[in-house]
Amino acid sequence: MSDTLPHIRSFLEQCGEDFEIWPCDPELADTAVYCEHYGVALENSANAILVRARTGAPKYALCVLRAVDRLDGNHTVRKKLGARKVSFASAEETREMTGMEIGGVTPLALPEGLPIWIDAAVMDCSYVVLGGGNRHSKIRVSPRVLAAQPGAEVVAGLARNAT
Repeated sequence: MSDTLPHIRSFLEQCGEDFEIWPCDPELADTAVYCEHYGVALENSANAILVRARTGAPKYALCVLRAVDRLDGNHTVRKKLGARKVSFASAEETREMTGMEIGGVTPLALPEGLPIWIDAAVMDCSYVVLGGGNRHSKIRVSPRVLAAQPGAEVVAGLARNAT
C-alpha cells in the first residue's frame, strides 16, 4: 500500500489545494530517516505529536511542528493544555486517539474534538511533508490545509528551533 487512508484521501480531494501522496517504505517512516533516504528537506517536513496532560482530567492535543524544531512542552504546550505537567502520548494512546501508528500520524482529518495546534513556523513553509496516516505513505501539501481544519489553531512559540 502506498496510499493514505480513504477518509484522509477524501479530505484532501475536497480541500481545494494541490497535494501529492508519496510511497514510503514502512521501515523508513520516521521523519529523519525518511528525509535522509528520500532526499526531503527537514525544514519542509512536519511532525505530528500527540501530547497529553499527565495530571488532572485527561486532555489531549495534536501538535504540528517542523522536523528541525523541538516542541516546547514545558511552557507553551503545558500552559495551553492547562496542565501542571504534560508528556508525549504513548503509542497506544496515539493509536486510540488518532487511529494511526507513530511514524504515520497525520494532522489531517482527525476525529472531531481533538485540538490541532500548529507551530507558526510551519505556516511559513511553501509546502510540508506529513505522515500519510500510515507508515506506507507521506503527504505533500500546503500548510494552509492544516490551518483550515476544524479545531486547528496556529500557535506562536509552540516549538523552538532545535539547532
